[in-house]
Amino acid sequence: MDLQIIRWADARFDQPVPGLDRHCIDAQNALVAHVVLHPGATVPVHQHESEQISVILSGKIKWFLGEERREVIVEGGTVLVLPPNYPHGVETIETTHIVDVLSPHGLMGVDKMKE
Repeated sequence: MDLQIIRWADARFDQPVPGLDRHCIDAQNALVAHVVLHPGATVPVHQHESEQISVILSGKIKWFLGEERREVIVEGGTVLVLPPNYPHGVETIETTHIVDVLSPHGLMGVDKMKE
C-alpha cells in the first residue's frame, strides 16, 4: 500500500445506525474512524476480534463495559483501550466526537450488526 494523505471530509462516510455519523480510513493493518454520536444514539453491547482504542475528543457518553455491563460515563479528553473480544456498547448523553482505531483492521460493532 502506498502513502495516503486523506482529509476527514474526503474519507469514506456512512451512518450505520441512527444518530451516528462516521468517516473511515482503511489502512493496511488498522481501521481509523472519526465518529460523531448525537444525543440519544446507542450502540448495543457487542465485541469484535480487533483491539479498539477510542479517543474521546469532546462530549459525554455512557459506556457499558465487560460481561457485567459496568456503566462508566466518559467525557472528552479520555482514551479507552479495549482488548480484543471485550464486550462494550454506548449510549450518547451529549454530542460526542470520537476517533476509533481498530487493529488489526476489522469490522466495527455497528458493522457486525448490519450483517
